[in-house]
Amino acid sequence: MVFNSVGLFGRYQDSGVEETISHLQALLKKRGINVFLGDPTANEISGPRIEDSDKPLPDTIDVGIVVGGDGTMLHVARILADYGLPLIGINLGRLGFLTDIAADDVEERLDQILSGDFVTEERSMLSAKVNRNTELLADCTALNDIFLSKGATGKLIECETRIGGQMVSRTRSDGIIIATPTGSTAYALSAGGPILHPALSALIFAPICPHSLGQRPLVLDDKSEIEIRIVNLAGAPANFFVDGLLSLSLNGDETIRVKRSKKITRLVHTKSHNHYSTLSAKLGWG
Repeated sequence: MVFNSVGLFGRYQDSGVEETISHLQALLKKRGINVFLGDPTANEISGPRIEDSDKPLPDTIDVGIVVGGDGTMLHVARILADYGLPLIGINLGRLGFLTDIAADDVEERLDQILSGDFVTEERSMLSAKVNRNTELLADCTALNDIFLSKGATGKLIECETRIGGQMVSRTRSDGIIIATPTGSTAYALSAGGPILHPALSALIFAPICPHSLGQRPLVLDDKSEIEIRIVNLAGAPANFFVDGLLSLSLNGDETIRVKRSKKITRLVHTKSHNHYSTLSAKLGWG
């Protein structure tokens, strides 16, 4: 795979990444690679924009390079997944599980990748639909997770969960998280969920602060279809989130259906990339 045209995606409307973006533009142009700036890059940063190319996205760029943190990476991943375009992540955020190239190593790592010394990793995604009776309220895709969270109430909400059509639980909790292996190091980890290797064909079902010691996170086959029916919202609208971003407010008569998406995210790493070294460094394992 040869990259002839690159889309640079800076952290959302953050002009503070201009120095890194400009450095990347110079490096790429020196190699004869076309460079376009993608939406969410701050308007103050100069350069040709993808939307000004007058061509479809897959005819404009071969690969996306994200400059920011995992939040920016998640946003861009959902866009590029529609076209099967790969992603490279440069970390200017905090943890950076997805944006795994440190800003100080950009020149060396990028040179390796552009010279063909890289591997491509496929990450599974989630597909979720929210219905109110027969009305479709949301149809969305996530790389990390999809979760239901209680609203402005100090009480627990109650939900009924079915997996593959079979009744699993009636849960009183602060909410429910459905996560991919990629999302196992995100919110689901805070809810006591396990860390899954990203190549596993699995999903995580994790109640948030359940009012029962017996209701623990479950690891499911990723062929499972999960249905969550809201029973009681304890007097306040609940919130439905996609990769940590609020998608819509729920009033209590909705059903959420989640399964593995047909779309995938393709991440580009140098051949020296080591998943366990990343976990050790990010989670402080020593």
